[in-house]
Order: sequence, then C-alpha cells, then structure tokens
Amino acid sequence: MSSAAPLPKDLPTLLIVEDDAGLQRQLRWAYDGYEIFTASTREEAITVLRAEEPPVVTLDLGLPPDPDGTTEGFATLETILSLRPDTKVIVASGHGAHESMLRAIALGAWDFYQKPIDIDALGLIVARAFHVHALEAENRRLAERVEAGAVLGGMLTGAPEMLKVTRTIERVASADVSVMLLGASGTGKELLARGLHDKSGRKGRFVAINCAAIPETLLESELFGHEKGAFTGAVKTTEGKIELAHGGTLFLDEIGDVPLPLQVKLLRFLQERVIERVGGRQAIPVDTRIVCATHQDIDAMVAENRFREDLYYRLAEIVVRIPSLAERPGDAGLLARHFLQKYAAQMNTTARSFAPDALAAIDGWGWPGNVRELENRVKRAAIMADGKHVSASDLDLGAQAEIEPINLKAARELADRKAIRHALARAEGNISGTARLLGISRPTLYDLMKAYDLQP
Repeated sequence: MSSAAPLPKDLPTLLIVEDDAGLQRQLRWAYDGYEIFTASTREEAITVLRAEEPPVVTLDLGLPPDPDGTTEGFATLETILSLRPDTKVIVASGHGAHESMLRAIALGAWDFYQKPIDIDALGLIVARAFHVHALEAENRRLAERVEAGAVLGGMLTGAPEMLKVTRTIERVASADVSVMLLGASGTGKELLARGLHDKSGRKGRFVAINCAAIPETLLESELFGHEKGAFTGAVKTTEGKIELAHGGTLFLDEIGDVPLPLQVKLLRFLQERVIERVGGRQAIPVDTRIVCATHQDIDAMVAENRFREDLYYRLAEIVVRIPSLAERPGDAGLLARHFLQKYAAQMNTTARSFAPDALAAIDGWGWPGNVRELENRVKRAAIMADGKHVSASDLDLGAQAEIEPINLKAARELADRKAIRHALARAEGNISGTARLLGISRPTLYDLMKAYDLQP
C-alpha cells in the first residue's frame, strides 16, 4: 500500500484499488486535484477506507488471491459499502463484463467501466462521482441541521426519541382528529400543541387553558362562556375559550383535573360540535379542534371512574407519549446552551459558556423537573456565574446515581449510546471533536453511530 506525495488536506480523497503495479502508477499520476491513495488487496483497501474515508473509490474486481476472477473484488465492494454506504465505488473488470456490471450495480456500486481503461473517460466518471457525493453530503448536513435544531413549534432537540414525537405530530396535524399528549410536567406539551396547530393549516387562533389552574366553579364559564346576568358579577355576555378558538385549536392542559359534571358537557360538545353558554339556551355551532394534555395516569383514572371513559376515547383519537428530558440523552446540553445564550443576553451577564464540570453535571443529572427545571437552573447560573464560564456549583446540581440494566450486553449498548450522544452534544455535532472526547478514531465512531442508528 502506498500513497502519493503529501498534498493539501482540502483536496478530495480518491482511493484506487488495483493489484497491477504498472496500472496503479498510471492511474495515480493521471489525476490532478485529488489526494490519491492506492491499495492492492482487500485488507489494504479497508485500512485506507477506515483511516482516510475517501468519498470515491475505483475498484478492480480482479484482486488477489483471485486475480483472474471476481470473488475477492465483490467481497471488497460489499465490505466498503457496509462500512461506508455513501462511498461512490466505481468498479472495473475485464472478466465477464456484462454479468459483472449487473452484479456490481445490484450490490450498490455507483458506476462501472470495462478494461482496457480509457483514462479520460474514467476521469469524467470520477469527477462526476465526487460532485454527486458532495451534493448528497450537503443535503444530509442541511437535513441534520434542521433536525438537530429548532423543529416543530420551535422546539430544540437532537434526540431520536423526541424527533419521533415531532414527526408523529406533523403527520397527524392536518387530520381532523383529537390529540392527547401524555408526559411529565415541563416536557414541552404546550409547545408541541402549538406546533401541531401551526402545521394544521387551520386559520383560527391557538387558545390554551390550564384546567388545573382555574377553580371548578369558574372552569365551566371559562370554557363555554356565559350570558349577561347568568350569575353574580356576570355584567356582560362573554365568549368562552371554545368559542374564541373557533376555526382554530383549543389546548386543554391538565385535562385530568376537569370535574366529572363538566366532563359531561365537554363530551356533548365533542359529539355535536355545539355549545351553550352558562345561563344561555341557544346552541352555538363551533368548529374548534381539541388538543389536550396531562401528566397524570389517565388510564388509571378511567379505571377508577375519575375520568369518563367515553370522553377519554373522544379526546384520545391519537395519543402521543412525550419522553422526559432524562430519556433524551444529549438534549440537556443542547438546551442548556440555548438557555444560557438567551438569559446572558437578556440580563447582560458575562457568562457565555459552560465549564467542563458543568457539562458533566448537566449530563449526569436526572432532571425530575424536565426542561422547565433546566431552564430555571441555567437562568440562576447565568446570574451567579463570576466569569465567562458557568461552573457546576453555579447550577447547584448534586450527585445522583443512575439505575443501569443488569444484562451486560444491554448495559454496554446503553452506555455506548449515552456516551456518544453526550459527546455529540458537547462537541456540538462535530465528528472529530466527538471522537476526541470519546478517545476513539473517527471511523470507529462512524461504525458505532451506524450500529446504534445515531445522527450528528
């Protein structure tokens, strides 16, 4: 295995896999503008692939120990594409060219050329392969930038668990169905509900009400409105939240706190799509979509007759379960940086980044209060920090033990996933920086990310 003289690292890397030394030299010197690496065997090719990650590979199918056949060449092709599926492999062969071409393309080769080689024609194929690879890489970067940053409703996340939730909500947004969001307090239920409304195409308003924050005696009036004189203090006719959201979306947070008598009236609205204000007799048709949420165990409430089963099935046509912040490794660091920038600018403080011990504390904390707790702690830290860096003591986070699975294989995979995602978040998605934090090579990191289906 050999390479040409060192060239600037910004040149695109081309790997030539060819066992004929003379042809190898001819190909190596035929191209300008590339950093050329050569290999004569499958083992050498894979070594270069892991170390240099060439976007484009030219591959002779006739490699030792089968130089007169294609067995070793096809094995090399399969190995390259299993390790780096986005590599553009250009296959060359003089053995049964048509059959080899069909098989190579079926296995995932990008293009094929037949020996004897036309250097000019091959040069055009190689240049085109680099161009297409660069376009595909840019598309992936743009897609990842969108997914790892603000997504549905302006929510910041890079965790696959949360991205799955946002994709589900986007999919059902345009359908005329009621959606129930289940998750702990502080996980972003209202933000997701607002995002659902924005994606729904409904022209009316997004109206939110916290059912737990309003006394039972006033909740009916808040939801359905009241006529003038309906009760003491009702000096004028007032529309309720359901009417205000006509043509739009009403978000009922903490739906589990709605009292049973009011659940009956809410069920009638959902069935007939009409309301009656408190103290009124007129049926008012309303086109309002309902999205509700609760942190309570709604199934247990139904089983204990604390929540009407018929209302539950009206509200829960689509149920979306939102993971806690602790179930979204890497998101805590991503959100912490966002909140620090936000509050440092608002309060004109000097703190602009986190010290290593602060990042470690953020990764290790269980976040029982979820994103709301994280935001409050970062806001406090922005005020308390003395210099440019927020320390762990500024965040006021104590030690917390984590429960790990007993199964050794599961424990290893869990540890790998968490470590990689934490490192990705800390390195802000930079692969080289992530590999350095983990103490592994970039190819090894790519292999692990592919095995665990993780994205930068």
